[in-house]
Amino acid sequence: MSTTATAAAPVTRTRLRITRRGQVVLASVLGLGLALTFGLLALFGGGSATATDSSGSGEFSYVTVHAGQSLWAIAEDLAPGADPREVIASIQNLNGLVGSEVQPGQKLAVPQQYAD
Repeated sequence: MSTTATAAAPVTRTRLRITRRGQVVLASVLGLGLALTFGLLALFGGGSATATDSSGSGEFSYVTVHAGQSLWAIAEDLAPGADPREVIASIQNLNGLVGSEVQPGQKLAVPQQYAD
């Protein structure tokens, strides 16, 4: 029996080349993903923590919403003698709320005049 040695052919590595069309597709996909990410951040994370006092005093404190509480109940607890609609409007304005929906555990900034 005879043995013959065969030399392995050297492996030639070629560099990956992307065509112009491939570059356009890749750039479009990356740009779309980036735009989608920024859009979602702006939609869901942008206005959640805006505590600006439009009254100019700059003094406010925080209350935490409990399960089953509404803005009306919070307003009545904070200022029993005041008109709840005015208190709610102040809280909405201070927190950048559009509606009256609040979630349990949510921290709301309230004007200091109602927190005392």
